[in-house]
Amino acid sequence: MGQFFKYVLATIVGLLAFSFLGFLILAGIIGAAKSAGDRKETAANSVLELKLNEPLTERGRDSRFSFGGNNSATGLVNLKEAIGRAKGDSEIKGILLNLELVQGGMASLEEVRDALLDFKKSGKFVVAYHEVCSEKSFYLSSVADEIYLHPQGTLEFNGLSSEVLFYKRLFDKAGIEPYIFRVGSFKSAVEPFFRESFSDSARYQTVSFLNSINGYMIGQVAKTRGIAPARLKVISDSMLVHNAPDALRLKLVTKLGYFDEVQDYMRGKLGLAKDKKPSLISLGNYTDDKELDEKEGNTSGNRIAVIYAEGDIVTGKGSDDNIGSTKFAEAIRKARLDKKVKAVVLRINSPGGSSLASDIIYREVVLTKKVKPIIASMSDVAASGGYYIAMACDTIVAHPNTITGSIGVFGVLPNIQKLLSDKLGITVDRVTTGKFSDLPTITRPLSDFEKRNLQREVDNIYADFTTKAAKGRHMPVERLRRLASGRVWSGLEAKSNGLVDVLGDYQDALKIAAARARLKADDYEVQRLPRRKSELENFFAMFGGGDKEEVKAQALKTELGPLYPAYAQYQLLMQMRGVQARLPYELEIN
Repeated sequence: MGQFFKYVLATIVGLLAFSFLGFLILAGIIGAAKSAGDRKETAANSVLELKLNEPLTERGRDSRFSFGGNNSATGLVNLKEAIGRAKGDSEIKGILLNLELVQGGMASLEEVRDALLDFKKSGKFVVAYHEVCSEKSFYLSSVADEIYLHPQGTLEFNGLSSEVLFYKRLFDKAGIEPYIFRVGSFKSAVEPFFRESFSDSARYQTVSFLNSINGYMIGQVAKTRGIAPARLKVISDSMLVHNAPDALRLKLVTKLGYFDEVQDYMRGKLGLAKDKKPSLISLGNYTDDKELDEKEGNTSGNRIAVIYAEGDIVTGKGSDDNIGSTKFAEAIRKARLDKKVKAVVLRINSPGGSSLASDIIYREVVLTKKVKPIIASMSDVAASGGYYIAMACDTIVAHPNTITGSIGVFGVLPNIQKLLSDKLGITVDRVTTGKFSDLPTITRPLSDFEKRNLQREVDNIYADFTTKAAKGRHMPVERLRRLASGRVWSGLEAKSNGLVDVLGDYQDALKIAAARARLKADDYEVQRLPRRKSELENFFAMFGGGDKEEVKAQALKTELGPLYPAYAQYQLLMQMRGVQARLPYELEIN
């Protein structure tokens, strides 16, 4: 009997201890979530320090409650808000750019750079410090009053490049035969599946838009560094920068020095004694993690809805990392039906995706255009399906270095019969009620008749895409198709060809929307859609299965390392359902 009570008592103590521990964890989570939205007080005479060592995305992402590794991202919205607020904050005297490998698209970096230039109009200083300086980091730092580079540091200034992985040999070895259906000689998104290198047309368009973006970047650096563009082009093309002394000699940086010397510079600007440490405030401590509505003083109730469409375009609800047709159609519909919303800005950062999902969103754009202004604001990428959802807007605003166009469609259907039989020893048999009852199938070769029918479907969708694009662009469909064929353009090229209306950024799009709605600058607030889950909601969703795929993906990234891109591309091929309107390759500009 005594043994029984001993076990009962031990069980009760264990339960109490577990409950107490759970209470402490829950209290910590709630406290962390609460503190996440609390902005710390800024000390007098401070400097805002920007490190930007996380990926730069439109709305950011916080991994405070993630168990899959660090998956945080800096939100462009919050970053620009912080720089803009620092401009008018009497406690902030300057900005320190402490940058190494900045992770962001060229258009996003342009918006950050413009925000820094605007900050300098206040008369406050911007100083940059690098130990290792990538091309993108230098692009931001080129606006600084003083640029310090570690005496043994490196600075990359040798032009832009884009690498593409080709998987034909991998598929050959695995026994996978991809059937490709596409329209347009430039629609090269599927080339990695059946080629070992660029086609002539793919190389031609990539050279064209990369040089356009690089030329624009050199022109902007030339203005802030006071070096002729032609000279910068020679420095870049000839890779004249090999070490820190080269960077100083060529006037790309102003000083070679250590971080303590940067602190001395800031002490001088702040009027501090040599024994006083400059007060640095991080971006995380200076800005709220939550997104703030702009122009909060508005009392009229007028709103401009900004709908953020970032990631692949997929059917269904989607997730925070992609553009689900159901969720985004609902967001646009909500803005259209809300009488307080006077105009809509569709902020797009997408390489495209499902043509069906794109058309569902496109329809809501068309309906919205009939009742209120809707303006497209293109970020780093708005191509293929990303262009599809923009083309019906009243005005399309793009950065000079936005990647856009890629008006074309394709379909992929892998045949894995050899993989199953020759590699895995698996055979497949079937029973059908008709000759084509099993179509589409991935476990047998397609007949010529089946291939022709699938190609006809792709042709019809391309015809619909280009007809709608021509209507939205107010040009003959024949001319539009000469600009289409899947070709990718930079924002500058797209503007000259009539595919976009205005070269500018998000703020320009917002101003155009306000003007179209006849709203004064102080007579509206910004409503951001779709609503995003809080980090606490995401944390609890993980235990309900909501974020298991994201945790799995993060674990695979850690496990596979440099091999993960190949795995991700294989998964992408296996998940492509229906006809796709997608950017060529997975473009990464370095």
